[in-house]
Amino acid sequence: MTDCPSRLRGDLSKWMCEINTGVYIGQVSSRVRDLLWERVCKHIKNGRATMVYSTNNEQRLSFRTHHCAWEPVDFDGITLMRRPTAFAQQSDDTLKPGFSNAAKYRLAEKTRSAPSADSRDDYTVIDLETTGLQPSSDEILELGAVRVRGGKVQDTFSRLVITQTPVPKEILSLTGILSESLQVDSIPLATALQEFLAFIGHDTLLGYNLAFDMRFLSVACSRFGMAQPTNRCKDVMALARRKLRDVPNYKMETLIRHFSLGDACPHRALQDALLLHEIYVKLKRN
Repeated sequence: MTDCPSRLRGDLSKWMCEINTGVYIGQVSSRVRDLLWERVCKHIKNGRATMVYSTNNEQRLSFRTHHCAWEPVDFDGITLMRRPTAFAQQSDDTLKPGFSNAAKYRLAEKTRSAPSADSRDDYTVIDLETTGLQPSSDEILELGAVRVRGGKVQDTFSRLVITQTPVPKEILSLTGILSESLQVDSIPLATALQEFLAFIGHDTLLGYNLAFDMRFLSVACSRFGMAQPTNRCKDVMALARRKLRDVPNYKMETLIRHFSLGDACPHRALQDALLLHEIYVKLKRN
């Protein structure tokens, strides 16, 4: 951190050890961590802060930043720190000597008109329902996707999948899927997966805790010798963590209630994907 006020320094040293100027390290619960980060963002004013903490994802850690030029971005389920472009870091007055005003203007126009991947309104929201949490031993139960163009839903995809083992009763209860529906409406995973991959194409993929879904897709593609998706990925949960500070947690059902979109998460792939699209739109407006 930079420009850390003394009262905030006391709060931090209560829970952590300052190993260098503005650098704190310690083991705290997620509740304490979120409260400390809230106080950091509230009191640091024009200072800058970066938080690195362990979490239950593929890389076992995540990042938060405040007033930093560098920002965390999701790349295929891995959180990376993206630094700003050289042009974004400097004004016209600090460009290299020898650039004419006309050249500066053309460069500025080109940068401004170039479409930003983060601001595009074309993407596909995906969601998977599974029989458990382990891609190596559990199975995909349902695939859902929502194709968005210009910020509007253009098309949807939904497939129930035939599982090799009986679906646990708690999963049937959670999703509300009837055994009769599985017998009548489900199709082989290879067929469902092929149709799903064709539907998402090369779109940017949005999901909630997207790394979880991508791991199941990766295992399934490997099983059938299909090319694994290499789409650009954006985790809406990571966006919610950056945008929202007044929610008790970042579960999807919490955000559904926070944005008055319903009372609970349906836990059905297509319905969840549709709700996630609405959450994403509201987060962008926040």
